[in-house]
Amino acid sequence: MAVKVLSKDKKKEEEKFEFVEELIAGMSIDEKVAQMVQVPVAMVSMEEARKWAARGAGSFLHVLGDDARELQSIATSTRLGIPVLFGIDAIHGHGLNDNATIFPSQLAMACSWNKDMVRKIGRAVAEEVASDGLHWTFSPVLCIARDTRWGRVNETFGEDPYLIGELGEAIIQGYQGDDLSSDTSILACAKHYIGYGEAVGGRDACDTEMTYRKMREVFLPPFEKAARAGCATFMTAYGSIDGMPFTVDRKTLHDILRDEAGFEGFLVTDWDNVNSLIVKQHVCDDISDASRLAAEAGNDMIMTTTGFYDAAVELVKSGKLSESVIDEAVRHILNVKYRMGLFEKPEKTVSADRIGCAEHLETSIEAARETVVVARNNGILPIDRSKVKKIAVVGPNADDVRAQYGDWTYFTHPIPGLYREPKRPYKTLIEGMRDLAQDAEIVYAKGCSVTTEDYYESFYDALGNGPQVDIDANYYAKIYAGNDRSMDRSGEDRVLDEAVSISQDADIIVYAIGDNYDQAGEYKDRADLSLSGRQDELFERLKATGKPIVTVLISTKPLAAVKEVEESDAFVVAFNGGMFAGQAIAEVIYGETEPVGRLPISFPVHSGQLPVYYNYLAGWHGDRHVDIPREPLLSFGEGLGYSKSEYSNLTFDVDKLTVAVDVKNVGDRPLTETVQIYVNDMVSSVMTPVKQLVGFKRVSLAAGETATVSVELDEEAFSVVLPNEQRVIEEGEFEIMAGHSSKDEDLLKMKVYMSV
Repeated sequence: MAVKVLSKDKKKEEEKFEFVEELIAGMSIDEKVAQMVQVPVAMVSMEEARKWAARGAGSFLHVLGDDARELQSIATSTRLGIPVLFGIDAIHGHGLNDNATIFPSQLAMACSWNKDMVRKIGRAVAEEVASDGLHWTFSPVLCIARDTRWGRVNETFGEDPYLIGELGEAIIQGYQGDDLSSDTSILACAKHYIGYGEAVGGRDACDTEMTYRKMREVFLPPFEKAARAGCATFMTAYGSIDGMPFTVDRKTLHDILRDEAGFEGFLVTDWDNVNSLIVKQHVCDDISDASRLAAEAGNDMIMTTTGFYDAAVELVKSGKLSESVIDEAVRHILNVKYRMGLFEKPEKTVSADRIGCAEHLETSIEAARETVVVARNNGILPIDRSKVKKIAVVGPNADDVRAQYGDWTYFTHPIPGLYREPKRPYKTLIEGMRDLAQDAEIVYAKGCSVTTEDYYESFYDALGNGPQVDIDANYYAKIYAGNDRSMDRSGEDRVLDEAVSISQDADIIVYAIGDNYDQAGEYKDRADLSLSGRQDELFERLKATGKPIVTVLISTKPLAAVKEVEESDAFVVAFNGGMFAGQAIAEVIYGETEPVGRLPISFPVHSGQLPVYYNYLAGWHGDRHVDIPREPLLSFGEGLGYSKSEYSNLTFDVDKLTVAVDVKNVGDRPLTETVQIYVNDMVSSVMTPVKQLVGFKRVSLAAGETATVSVELDEEAFSVVLPNEQRVIEEGEFEIMAGHSSKDEDLLKMKVYMSV
């Protein structure tokens, strides 16, 4: 079989700025190692943070505003005056600041399949972070969410490496702008390098079942794209490859990332990774051993493990660690600081007025509109205002801004569990429905809670009382802990009854279901992805009224809401749409906004079906479980507009690697269609997916309009990675597919022969 070897990116000549080299030459070993330490201010006192600043720490984590400015002043007043980098988890907005604009989560953003919108979000976030005196966001997450039990699915761009790479590149460009020294540019951080989302059983930070070949073929491409986009920092993952923790695997961190992918920035460990080598992964005896291995592997900055400082200094002085290893790490860090212009201007000068400004709020609204996915619709949507005069809005997530925001905002960090009052402006679903109701009457009842543990809130709401109601402490504790379901459930029943009652004479029911922030995030993996609490029960009772039901899923991840998907008149996926998700969903329901969202991830029928993703490897005996269907509940790429598309005339130019297809809007409303291109290598030296996304393009069509959509593919669309880790294109037959989603029935197909 003839093959064409795809050349690897060659390591670029490392930048050696004269200023940086002179600085390194004049630094003591103590000063050099201090630059490698990132201090978590949330975990130490401010007094201790000041001492670290005076010592010359390279970075601080989770410190805002005036505290950051004070530490910067101390650092720049030291002998060398090296400025500090301040890092923050601005994952979908500068959300740890109460006044910041909250954008859709990455998973929600990915529903837009819109690189321009994602880039625009990155620009807005960069301005708000910079205006708080900070320089660096730990975003984007380029992990692949293939086991949706994992708690951090909401932070990803979904299940597909190509889509993740495209959107990741866009938001990196947004964060960093055209020039890192610009006042409105901050550092992006591609994480978690690599395979974090592939942890066994969807267990956060667990072992990773991976080989180098699999890593290169599935998980590396988004990170390679990030490196080519100039992403200034990467963050290591907690996992391992063939039993070797990534934190100490030089092949992964140095040879592949720097020598092959051409990464030029600096590499930071994840939270306490070095200490984890001792206390969790048990591959090192002590902090000295762990620090030496981590430094030699290529980690430049050590997050949280402040014990690295004393250990590394002693290792160099005793001759057990070469000072050249430290020099290389410090060079990477100082080069980035130099490129940011921090030596001349340690703080970005952006007006504090940019935090939560009108322009960014408008961007949040625009983004939220593009995240709404109409997955099922029997024609009930958009609502016919001439016929619908009363709408019952019910469900636990119809008026819960915390569920709407998801993880990584001031509700959840930096101190988990700390109650924070919601900060306006925002719009929940019930508020959006009321704002746009016109002449329709809107009635509302919560109906149930996402989890039994918080049902008491609904109970008090139904009684018209507040939390001050006197109740036996033991009874309250058992209810809240969910430990005794045999107890009196009259309060829960009363809340459900109220929701059913107000729905009896409504023309339509909008039922908002999902999860909450107690069910997602770090340390919060789920074994059961079915709807929790009494959400299914409430749906059944609403269904029994005979009224049409529009179910809206507001959640951090795909849930196995089988009844709701199959039996609702319409099923809308909204994930965590940010501040104005409620307004955006209502606009789609009323038809004031045409739905454009497409799913970036598959939905399971049952937790036991996992993992379920479209680009699987064939060969499964029976091709299904005996007790559930083979197909997912909802498939990657799905999403409906209020008009309909037809595809025809699929062609492929072998010389130009260009796919072309005609797309027609056959409905009577405008349509924005996301044309998706997939490839299947029919016969290859190693097993390949049944189909793989290799390109996409959005096209807007007026009613009756036809457009020819052309998508140019990259050579890598036809490549495989061999057991020797070499990426090649093998001569042979390929299947080209174009269409509306990843489902076979939505795709036109043709076969082509590729010679090399």
